[in-house]
Amino acid sequence: MSAPDGRPLLLVNLGCGHRFHPRWLNIDIQKSGDEVVVHDVRRGIPLPDASADAVYQSHLLEHLSRCESEFVLRECLRVLRPGGVVRVVVPDLEGICRAYLETVSACAVAGDGAPVLAHEWMVTELVDQLCRHVSGGEMLAYFRGHNHDQLAFALGRAGLEGRRLLEAIAGAHAVTPKQALSPRQILGKARRLARAIRESMLRLVLGPEDAQALAIGRFRLSGEVHRWMYDRISVSALLCAVGFVSPTILAAGLSGIPDFASYDLDTEPDGSTCKPDSLFVEATRPPVPCAGASTR
Repeated sequence: MSAPDGRPLLLVNLGCGHRFHPRWLNIDIQKSGDEVVVHDVRRGIPLPDASADAVYQSHLLEHLSRCESEFVLRECLRVLRPGGVVRVVVPDLEGICRAYLETVSACAVAGDGAPVLAHEWMVTELVDQLCRHVSGGEMLAYFRGHNHDQLAFALGRAGLEGRRLLEAIAGAHAVTPKQALSPRQILGKARRLARAIRESMLRLVLGPEDAQALAIGRFRLSGEVHRWMYDRISVSALLCAVGFVSPTILAAGLSGIPDFASYDLDTEPDGSTCKPDSLFVEATRPPVPCAGASTR
């Protein structure tokens, strides 16, 4: 896809994780594929001013502090060309709360069975990633503690990520023939052994309580937990505050980014939504210089 002047479009995917497309510039703090540039976006976006046509980010802002989120969006404004589009995808706080209240009402009527399972999941979805102290938290425990039929509601909420989690749990319990370890697996085992030795030494030096406090603190800063939540009001207000205009709420498969649906970033090839619990918001950089843009 080319711009009206014939040059190739520069499309940027921030915090891409494992979901990216080779026609985009994919940036993440970890190397999740050969086409991913390793960079911490909290230090800025490694692009010149007014160079990108679109910047996309999915489930990134909620992992940052509010100050960091504002900075990242200012960086999006800086690197976008006038008229360029920013697409922000975050867990939808409003939608989560509405779904939670619906399960409360359903439990008041039914009292047991599926409504109770749905209510348990909605409480977990709302709270767990804000307060968990170990990887996976209560979400992982919920998936491990219920069978596939009982997980129907949770899988409908979690989408692709829920299905992958279920597959990972099943794979962990599968019995497979012993095979020679790959170099990557050997390296992983060595790292886990080194980590276990280090943790043991820390417990000896610090004592169990201080060692636990250190472990929790390190985990809380690891990037897995959510540090804030957003709804359509707060996302739109934040985008406008940094200088974007015309924030618009969209469906997963709709976008002002040319041919966006073809990249399968927010949707699967069959058209289903990857993360159904999400809010999809787009805004544009004004066609005139923005006072809100950073001067880096």
